[in-house]
Amino acid sequence: MKQSALRRVATISAVAAVFVLGVAGPAAAHVTVNPGTATQGGYTKVSFRVPNESDSESTTKLEVNLPAESPIGSVSVKPVPGWTAVAEKSKLATPVKVHESEITEAVSKITWTAAAGSEIKPGTFQEFDVSLGPLPEVDQLVFKALQTYSDGTVVRWIDEPATDGTEPESPAPVLKLAAAGAAPSAAAPTPTAAAAAEEGDTGDSGAAWGIAGLVAGLAGLILGLLAYRKAASTTTPAA
Repeated sequence: MKQSALRRVATISAVAAVFVLGVAGPAAAHVTVNPGTATQGGYTKVSFRVPNESDSESTTKLEVNLPAESPIGSVSVKPVPGWTAVAEKSKLATPVKVHESEITEAVSKITWTAAAGSEIKPGTFQEFDVSLGPLPEVDQLVFKALQTYSDGTVVRWIDEPATDGTEPESPAPVLKLAAAGAAPSAAAPTPTAAAAAEEGDTGDSGAAWGIAGLVAGLAGLILGLLAYRKAASTTTPAA
C-alpha cells in the first residue's frame, strides 16, 4: 500500500514539474510595434521594438515593410544613434489624398543598419521610432519585418495574424486601428497603467505565466502529499 501511495505521489509530482516548466518557460521574443493600437485617419508615433534572441550574435539590420494595399501618406523616421535609416518609396496603384493633396507614391520599406559597435547585443533590445499618418481606414496594419544577425542569419517576422486568434510561429508586428470616435474598450488600461506597463515591459510576457505555473505546481505537490498521508494512515501494519 505504501509503495502504491509513493508511486502516486511521484506521478503527481512529475506531472506538476512538467506543467511548471512548460508554463513558466520564457515566451520567444519577437519584433513588435508599440503601442499596438491607433486611430483611423489620425497620426501616431510607433516604436518597432527589436529584442536579440541569439546567445552569441548581434542584430545588425532591421527591415520593416509597410503594407502596399494600405499606403500611409506621411512617414518620418527618428534618428537612432549609431544606425542609418533608409526609407524607400514605391509608386501607388491608386493615388491617395493627404491634406487635400494627391500623392502618387509612399514609403514602402524602412531599413535600419547598424554601424560597427552599435549592433543590438545578445540580451538587449533596441527601439526604432516612426511617425505615421494619416492612418488608413482599415482594421489593422501588418508590418512584415526582417531581422538580420551578424552571422548573416535572417529571421523573417512575416506571419499574419491567424483567424482563430492563435499566435503564428513568426508573427509580424501588427498595429490595430479603431474608428475615430469609437468608445474605448472597457478592458483597455488607463493611461497611467499603460505607461507603467510600458516602462516595465522588456518584450517577454512569460513572467505572469511563470508565477501561475509555480502556483499550480505547488498545488499539485500538496495534493500528492495529502494523498500519501491518507494512504499511509489507512495502511494496516504487517504482522
